[in-house]
Amino acid sequence: MMYPLLCLSYLYVVFVRENAMIEKRRFSRILYQAPATLSQGDKQLSTCIQDLSLHGLLLWSEDEPDLDTHALVDVVFSLPESDVTISLSAKIISIQERIIRMAISHIDIESIAHLRRLVELNVGDDSLLHRDLEHLSDLGLHE
Repeated sequence: MMYPLLCLSYLYVVFVRENAMIEKRRFSRILYQAPATLSQGDKQLSTCIQDLSLHGLLLWSEDEPDLDTHALVDVVFSLPESDVTISLSAKIISIQERIIRMAISHIDIESIAHLRRLVELNVGDDSLLHRDLEHLSDLGLHE
């Protein structure tokens, strides 16, 4: 069975196979569809966020991504109906067709505060959010 995920702003459709990947995640992912722009050097790519966490993002690209998987990518997206923009740098974990998995490498204090609030509002469970924050601080100690 296949389920469509939509980027409501652009009405892109991505099909995800049911049970295609069962993962043990250390961070709670939230479904969040929003347009985002990826930049790497002089390349820019319009994408749609499918889900995100305090540690990473899953995006879908309208065009076939032509990105260097060994170089960081700048990601920028805005929260709907606000002037809040979240900017971060991320490492590409994998690219499969037009699906891009990324791990956040650097994010400024203002952007992480907005991202934390976005996750907090969508997780709906304070204990999960606190667990995620503990895991995030643990990552900083080991890198």
